[in-house]
Amino acid sequence: MPALTAPVPESDAFAPLPPMLSWDALLGVALFDTSGLPREYFVTEHNRSTHWVQVVFQALGLRSLLASSLKLEGFQQITIHLKGTAIVVIRRRHDYLALRVKATAIPAMQRGNRDFAQWVNTLDHRFFQQHPHFIAA
Repeated sequence: MPALTAPVPESDAFAPLPPMLSWDALLGVALFDTSGLPREYFVTEHNRSTHWVQVVFQALGLRSLLASSLKLEGFQQITIHLKGTAIVVIRRRHDYLALRVKATAIPAMQRGNRDFAQWVNTLDHRFFQQHPHFIAA
């Protein structure tokens, strides 16, 4: 089956994807502030849905509630499985980053977790604003 999106050329302007993730598997990105409120989100030409951002918002609210009532600490990453896709939410120093990916990408992302986490921590909102793979939603 052909890829839904054209391959994005690697260039010095954009951090290359880690080896366990392909451009056609990356369906959307959302940035949330530390209180769990969405700041910006990006979709792709062929995957313009934003319903998943609400799911992440609810998950971060639940995380906050559980952390305060159960004194849970150390949240770094969660994976939310949906039909055919998954959302990986990563706690970074000043925000949360949520990546919507094809479900088939999850096993490789888990195997390469260290490389994936390092890549995620190098990204800022300008990467998504300027990258041709993404459309601001």
